[in-house]
Amino acid sequence: MITRDTRRRALSATMTGLSVASVLVALVPLAFVLFFVVSQGVQALNVEFFTETPRPVGEAGGGMGNAIVGTLILCGLGALVAIPIGILSGVFVVEYPQARLAPLVRFAADTLNGVPSIVIGVFVYAIAVLPFGRFSAMAGGIALGVMMIPIITRTTEELLRLVPRSLREGAPALGATRGRAVMTVVLPAALPGIVTGIMLALARIAGETAPLLFTAFGNRFWSTDLTQPIGALTVQVYAYAISPYADWHRQAWAGALVLVTIILICSLLARLATRRLERMHRR
Repeated sequence: MITRDTRRRALSATMTGLSVASVLVALVPLAFVLFFVVSQGVQALNVEFFTETPRPVGEAGGGMGNAIVGTLILCGLGALVAIPIGILSGVFVVEYPQARLAPLVRFAADTLNGVPSIVIGVFVYAIAVLPFGRFSAMAGGIALGVMMIPIITRTTEELLRLVPRSLREGAPALGATRGRAVMTVVLPAALPGIVTGIMLALARIAGETAPLLFTAFGNRFWSTDLTQPIGALTVQVYAYAISPYADWHRQAWAGALVLVTIILICSLLARLATRRLERMHRR
C-alpha cells in the first residue's frame, strides 16, 4: 500500500526531475549558439581583424577595427546619457514616494523598457538626425542611452529599497541633511548592485542594431568624430551577413564572436558586483 509519505516523496522527485530537465532544455539553445559562434568566429580572428578597416567589395581581407572602436564609443556615450538620469530617477522614486511624479516615473520606466528598439531608433532619428541633416555618433549614443535609462532606474530603485533603515536613520541623526545622507551613505551602500544594473544595461545595448541604423548609420573608415556617422559591430555584422561574399560571412562570424565576448565580460562584471553586495549584506 502506497503511503502518503511515499506519494509526497514521489511527487517531489518528479517535480525536481522536471525542473532539471527544463533547465537542460533551456541551456540547449544557448549551447548551440555559443558552439556555432565560437567554432565559426575563431577561424577569422587575427590581428588584422582588430586593426584594419573593411576592404572594398570583392577584395578579401580587412577587419572591423573601426567598428569595434565605434561600438565602444557608442556604448560610452549611451552610458554618459543614461547613468546620471537613471540613478537620479531611482533616487527620486525611493526618497520621495509621496510625490505625484514618483508613480509616473516608475510607470514610464516600465513602459520604456518594453518599447521595441526600432521605435526608439525612429524617435531619436526624428529629434537628433533630421534637425541636423545627418547621421552621427551622438545620435546613436542618445538612442542607446534611452534604452539604458529604464534598466538603471528600476535597478537603482530596487537596490535603494534594500539599504537597511538603520543606515538611513543614522546619518540624519548625526546632523546630515537628507541629500547628504543619500549621497554619502545610502548610494554607496547600494553601489555594487547599481553597478550590476549598469553592466546589464551595457550588455543589452552592445548587441543592438535597429536603433543604430537610424542614428549612427555606420562608417567603413576610422572615425571618432561624434558629429559624423560611426561604425558599429552590430551594423557591420548585419551588412556582412546579408552579403553574397564568403569572406564577409567569415568576418561576420568573427564580429559576432567579439560581440558575445563583450556581453560575456559585462555579465561577469555584473556577477562580481552582485557577490560583493552579498558579502556586504552578510557583514
